[in-house]
Amino acid sequence: MKNHLKTIPEKGFTRREFLKSSSGVALFIGVSGLLPQMISCKDTKGIKEQLEKHEITAWVQITEDGEITIFNPAAEMGQGSMTALPLLFAEEMDADWSRVKVEFSPQESAIYGSEGWVPGSKLMFTVGSRTTKSYYPVMRKAGAEARYILRHSAAELWGVPLSETSTKNSEVIHEVSGKKLGYGELVPHLKLPENMPDISESDLKKQKDFQLVGKYIPRTEIPSKTDGSAQFAIDILMPEMVYAVLERGNLHGATPTLLNEVEILAQDGVLQLVPFDYAVGIVAKSLEQVLQAKKLLKIEWSESQATGFNSQEVYTSYENIAGQGKKGRIINEMGSVENAARSASKSYTADFKNDYVYHAQMEPLNAIIQVAEDGQSAEVWVGSQQGPDTKLGVPDILGIAPEKVNVHLQYLGGGFGRRSMNDFVEECAEIAKVMAPKPVKLIWTREDDVGYGAFRPLSLQRLKASVDNTGNITGFSHCVIGDGGHLVASGARNDHYNIPNQLVEWRSASHGVRLKHWRAVGHGPNKFAIESMLDEIAYQQNMDPVALRRKLMADSPRALATLEKVAEISDWNGPTKEGRAKGVSFVEHGSLGTGVCEISVDQNTGKIKVHHFWIALDAGIVVQPDNVKAQMEGGVIMGMSSVLKEQITIKDGRVQQSNYHNYPLLRMEDIPDSIETVLIDSNEIPEGVGETATPMVAGAIANAFLKLTGKRLRHIPFTSERVLAALNS
Repeated sequence: MKNHLKTIPEKGFTRREFLKSSSGVALFIGVSGLLPQMISCKDTKGIKEQLEKHEITAWVQITEDGEITIFNPAAEMGQGSMTALPLLFAEEMDADWSRVKVEFSPQESAIYGSEGWVPGSKLMFTVGSRTTKSYYPVMRKAGAEARYILRHSAAELWGVPLSETSTKNSEVIHEVSGKKLGYGELVPHLKLPENMPDISESDLKKQKDFQLVGKYIPRTEIPSKTDGSAQFAIDILMPEMVYAVLERGNLHGATPTLLNEVEILAQDGVLQLVPFDYAVGIVAKSLEQVLQAKKLLKIEWSESQATGFNSQEVYTSYENIAGQGKKGRIINEMGSVENAARSASKSYTADFKNDYVYHAQMEPLNAIIQVAEDGQSAEVWVGSQQGPDTKLGVPDILGIAPEKVNVHLQYLGGGFGRRSMNDFVEECAEIAKVMAPKPVKLIWTREDDVGYGAFRPLSLQRLKASVDNTGNITGFSHCVIGDGGHLVASGARNDHYNIPNQLVEWRSASHGVRLKHWRAVGHGPNKFAIESMLDEIAYQQNMDPVALRRKLMADSPRALATLEKVAEISDWNGPTKEGRAKGVSFVEHGSLGTGVCEISVDQNTGKIKVHHFWIALDAGIVVQPDNVKAQMEGGVIMGMSSVLKEQITIKDGRVQQSNYHNYPLLRMEDIPDSIETVLIDSNEIPEGVGETATPMVAGAIANAFLKLTGKRLRHIPFTSERVLAALNS
């Protein structure tokens, strides 16, 4: 592990201290426009006055030598926000990208947030593939305001009309006289216009004029991740830091009774025991000491709601719930599926199942918190996907004002939804409160995270389809049974398929197991069920699956374009090698994408091999094409891992897996020979891409399997045992 103390401030910066500490000039965007203030000047009275008057945001800082720092408000967990969002700002600012560096912004949603799901709210929450879409207008407008103030200042300095100035590559240009000034040279001369205009959409660049957006731009954080200098929270070491772990057991919701407290406190290096309702916390001088003490804990666990629950046996009860006449919570309803069923020429019914899945993020969950000796302020270092509370629950636990908590956001070694929870941060805060003023590093071991994880929900989905005498699907009913609401029911709508009568409903079944968003949330299981059902209908009617979808997408040209393009690049109608078959699957999750995979099956072992995967994607305006393709590749591989390998099982309420020896992930040998992505040109607002590829994998594999073998796979993961059972059915 690396010691990065030189980069860690001895105390947190308040908002005002942050501004005073900056060199050069920072351009602050407030309610009345963009406000430049000289930060290096001795008299900060003007700054203080502006801070009193306005809610101010510092998005960019320019030094006199022309170096530009742009602040990124989103988490960076490998998805590329550290480049995509600053790139949008730099595009409108006409900044020289080679002179740009990027830093995390302060974690203040009122200042740095984008529009939230509730109108009028602001949010710093890197989830749901919302980052680029939500910050697209924010960063562009901020960059355009910065550019305007630079042009205005140059025009005032030269005594020329503003309309005669232009910008390019961090320079303001006056073409009539041939004068040029670099942005750094303008720092001493920045001047706020008396009437700062409101930047509207028409003032922003047209897509055809983009110099950075849509081009190949290397990601800013990759070099440091490659040479090992990138700082993750797990890397941080601090003077007098102590270590904490919790024993939570593997029966979710159980209450512990510690039987050997005296023995544990007598162990070498152990400093403190901290009780929780669901766990026992230990603090020691070193990580080795705290882990050794944890092994010696003798705990008696209570029963909980999860006691007696068996995940592989619950599907029978789910089938009974699906068979009940009373509807559940209606997610979407169009027309009447009952009328469609009564007039149908043929009807189809199928149940699709999925087991619990663990996030398996690479970096173990961890946080470092130091509470001041007087208990009135705190510093937090953490890799977080942020949330509705950008202070991550720490102020409430410590009983202090939010502005007294300074969160230092770090790179995330994987998130996938798990780090959108604050449980590990809140646990650290509880312990740091006891150990103040010593900094506390809390670590979840892999066994902790698997046994007490927060999983993608298990579910059963009963689909019913009605087909008329001309072969058209007239009714489509989708009943989802499981726990978690949106976690199981999202992605079940069919907005791009022209089916006149549709019903999506959710019926609740809770077992006391911890649940959380997992990459693509409910889209993974639900799109698997929908896309598999369509192929089963096509198979029964001796119809080509692409032709069926082509009919269904007739009124959705953007979706149809992805289908047509992927059929082209995968040579859908061309010959396939003996022993192989192709399957297709469409997904909308922000972006629109259709995928095709080519598989073979080992009839003796039941192992499915994915040889090739093709994707056609409409993501709107693409900010970073190479990064979008990387997202598709990563999404496919993660999808394959979850579909072919990953499975959490629970017996008598207890999680049966503990680490990667019994929770297998996809190996290098299993990766496809090729993953090809084609991006469809668009001038629509950018959509998320991080969750589009993953949920198309299960349907594509199942559909290729049906085409190859005539057998159906309806329960993910497609383990060898389940594949062999299907082949022998």
